[in-house]
Amino acid sequence: MRKIGWITFLVAIPLILASCSSQAPPEPLEMTINMAEYAFTPADLEFQVGQVVTLHLTNSGALEHEIMFGRDVMMMDGMPNGFNVDMFETAGMEPDVSVEMSMETEAEGDEHTEGDEHMEEDGHSGFMVKVPVTHDVYTMTFTVTEDMVGEWEMGCFLLDGVHYNSGMVGTLNVEK
Repeated sequence: MRKIGWITFLVAIPLILASCSSQAPPEPLEMTINMAEYAFTPADLEFQVGQVVTLHLTNSGALEHEIMFGRDVMMMDGMPNGFNVDMFETAGMEPDVSVEMSMETEAEGDEHTEGDEHMEEDGHSGFMVKVPVTHDVYTMTFTVTEDMVGEWEMGCFLLDGVHYNSGMVGTLNVEK
C-alpha cells in the first residue's frame, strides 16, 4: 500500500511543479487610441502573446482617419499606400469591430453598418478601421497570437498617403 502512495506522490510532484512554473496569461488590455491631424495618441503600443486587447478608436480631428497594422510600406505612384504585410492576415484572424454611436450621430440619423469599417479602398488592402469625424467610438477587440510577435507599424494612408507622410504613424511591439 505504501508503494502506491509513493508512486502517486512521485507522479504528482512533476505535474504540480509544471503547473506552478507556467506563466499565467497576461492581463487583458483596454485602451483608447485618439486620431487627429496627423498623429495617433498614444503612438507606441506594446502587447503580449495571449493578451486580449480592446482598442477604443476616437477621432478628434477635422478629417476622417483610418488605422492599419502591418510591415513593409507599400508604395503606389511614389506615395505610401498601405502595408505589404498585414498583421491580422499574418495571424490568420480578423478583430471584432463595433461602433458606439454618440447621441449626436443618433440624433442626426446617420447609419453605421458594422462590417464595412474594414475594406479594400484606394488600392490598399488589409484590415483597416476608418473613423469618421464624429464623436462615435469604434472598438476593435482581438487576442494577440504567436504570429504577431515582433515589431509592427500602425498607419493612416488616407488622401493618397498624405496622412502617413505627415506623421500619422506609430509602432506596435508584440512580445512573448
